[in-house]
Amino acid sequence: MNEIIPILDKIAFLAFVVATMFGTGLKLTIRQIWQPICNIRLVILSLVTNFIFVPLFMYLLLQLVTVTEPVKDGFIIMALASGPPALPKLAEIVKGNLAFSTGLMMLLMFGTVFYLPIALPLVLQGVQVNSWDIAKPLIFLMLTPLGIGLFIKAKSEDIALNLQSITFKISNFGLRLGLVVRLVVHLGEIIILLKTGVIFISAIFIVFSFTVGYLLGGPGIDTQRVLGVGTAQRNFAAALLIGTSNFDDPNVISTIMVTSLLMMASVLIFGKNLTEIDQPQGAEVEQVEVS
Repeated sequence: MNEIIPILDKIAFLAFVVATMFGTGLKLTIRQIWQPICNIRLVILSLVTNFIFVPLFMYLLLQLVTVTEPVKDGFIIMALASGPPALPKLAEIVKGNLAFSTGLMMLLMFGTVFYLPIALPLVLQGVQVNSWDIAKPLIFLMLTPLGIGLFIKAKSEDIALNLQSITFKISNFGLRLGLVVRLVVHLGEIIILLKTGVIFISAIFIVFSFTVGYLLGGPGIDTQRVLGVGTAQRNFAAALLIGTSNFDDPNVISTIMVTSLLMMASVLIFGKNLTEIDQPQGAEVEQVEVS
């Protein structure tokens, strides 16, 4: 059983990420993705929110609360790692702007590739970050299926439409399987971290990150939702890569895993309520194209 669980986790991750990016490409055009991130003000606010406000807040918060050094390291890594691979899926859940979510995800991921190797060694001594290690999954697992999806959409609307339902089901399967597997695997760690107050810090982290992203994510509700969930959900893959390659203490990885799990669960649980609060009953959310 112990050998099967890691395999299931990898299958779930690959199914979720590849199907989500491929499905996103089937729904959009390059122009639709490019348009929202041509808004310079929105791009600057997105970068400042993710690469300055959130890490600075987490750093200051950890000066005020008492946690062990490995837990502190885990939180710092999560705060600095931006650009969640799940952002297009999260945008669907909260009825946000899918085109903006795709452009924002790529923008933040490319930013993280260059930002982490500079910022992390300044905050955590002895940590080494290889930009190519972070960029590889971005290229092979995300940009490639996205590009294939965009190509199919450009060549045949009918084929793209037929494939959308299949990719949607695969993406949902990967998401649910991954959450269940990680919940089972890390249940003991969650219970331990509950006793130490780490879950409370994670909750503050998530609430602040979402709030600042939401408030600065104009011009419309659909872009606010995207920047809100995109800021609250950090780049788990990059954080885990750094944690496993630089730290021997399991509490660093546990903090990263549990915080990421709590972030995803928060969006799944509160995403529907968020759309009901923002949107009058019976109204449709428009997909705003930012010019």
